Amino acid sequence: MKSHNVRVYRSEENLPREDQLAWKIAAVAADPVAVTDDVTDMVINRIIDNASVAVASLTRGPIVAARAQALSFAPSSGGSGAAVFGVEEKTSPEWAAWANGVAVRELDFHDTFLAAEYSHPGDNIPPILAAAQHTGASGADLLRGIATGYEIQVDLAKAICLHKHKIDHVAHLGPSAAAGIGTLLGLDTETIFQAVGQALHTTTATRQSRKGEISTWKAHAPAFAGKMAVEAVDRAMRGQTSPTPIYEGEDGVIAWLLDGPDAAYTVPLPAPGEAKRAILDTYTKEHSAEYQAQAWIDLARKIHREHPETADPANVAAVLISTSHHTHYVIGSGANDPQKYDPAASRETLDHSIPYIFTVALQDGAWHHVDSYSPERAGRPDTVALWHKVTTVEDPEWTRRYHSVDIAEKAFGGRVDITLTDGTVITDEIAVADAHPLGARPFVRADYINKFRTLAAGLVSEEEMDRFITAAERLPELAAGELGQLNITAAAGIIDPAAAPKGLF
Repeated sequence: MKSHNVRVYRSEENLPREDQLAWKIAAVAADPVAVTDDVTDMVINRIIDNASVAVASLTRGPIVAARAQALSFAPSSGGSGAAVFGVEEKTSPEWAAWANGVAVRELDFHDTFLAAEYSHPGDNIPPILAAAQHTGASGADLLRGIATGYEIQVDLAKAICLHKHKIDHVAHLGPSAAAGIGTLLGLDTETIFQAVGQALHTTTATRQSRKGEISTWKAHAPAFAGKMAVEAVDRAMRGQTSPTPIYEGEDGVIAWLLDGPDAAYTVPLPAPGEAKRAILDTYTKEHSAEYQAQAWIDLARKIHREHPETADPANVAAVLISTSHHTHYVIGSGANDPQKYDPAASRETLDHSIPYIFTVALQDGAWHHVDSYSPERAGRPDTVALWHKVTTVEDPEWTRRYHSVDIAEKAFGGRVDITLTDGTVITDEIAVADAHPLGARPFVRADYINKFRTLAAGLVSEEEMDRFITAAERLPELAAGELGQLNITAAAGIIDPAAAPKGLF
């Protein structure tokens, strides 16, 4: 990896294009390096993973609405169109990216990467796949595009913090998806450069979508970034240009949205000829909850088995979770969001409440992507009583480990102290989730397939499941025009087009 120093430049300094971060990103995307076997295997895993969570969301409100919007638009004349999860109809690639992006993100159940910024790099797959299907690309083309998308988003997340400035993390997704589409299509550096700049310019937004009462827009935000990336590539291919320099300009993103005119970042990117391997640094979810909650669900299940008495609020005086800065302030009591303790809060809000998640996992010894969030489950009196005894605090050591660049010590957990009413204190800790590469049960291909079959049960026929898994595992062999095989059609009666809400389109 090569480190690139990035800072703000005054207009009169006239920063050359080849020295701009957007150009360097584009150069990585245009570099025709081979995809390694281990990266190929992981891309297949994540295609299966995305399909799992998308299928599980097919009848949820945001997906029904996004799908109806997308299917209002016929495929454009420039290609064959792109598939929409659950149905046989096709639409234009930007709208397929939109509908499928919402489906993938809705349950907050796919892969993650956490560093200076946090991200769901699997969000790159819907727009890149949509562009690939529309243009008749091959499986090998798609592999290269997805490897680039992951590489760029992960590298940006390692170097540039967005949430500190209340900018939503999808501001890294717009450029990464545009770069990935550029790789997929074999575009030149200049064209990708313009697309990356446009994608960044149109996808910077505030973090209010993940604050307070979290709305259905949380699932739409990355889908919007993917849609903007597809449109940015289209414009760039037509010769349209981007604000420049988009990152380093004196009125650019860094100067006015991030650390300001005196800011400096060091961004790692693959050197010319170096394979794109960042996907191997990412990790998926065993549980449908914000990633920082994954390890806590696993720890709560362990305590449930070893100390069942902790499930009864009458036995518990207090529960103190000592964890990283990010976990405490984003999904913990440090956020100062009363909604995180509200039994009537939205699913999206409960998904970002570690006091709620730890309580339910502690009481049930399990976690379910639907049942654990139901209003009935959230409103149970004994749950509410225990829930309100759970608080979080930042521990500097867990914060240090969260930000460590050493994968062997990087951690997303912490310590819990459960004080019982008789004065006994039960203490335990966990560093990473069980499914993490360094966890107790790291996810392998069989786990991804099991996750898919579990979430698709009752929504997709067994024959369709088998067909999709076979196609996904044959990804490198899929010829040009065969990427439609990566779509999934729901079983008869699951999707009712007449039930979709009406809008303008």
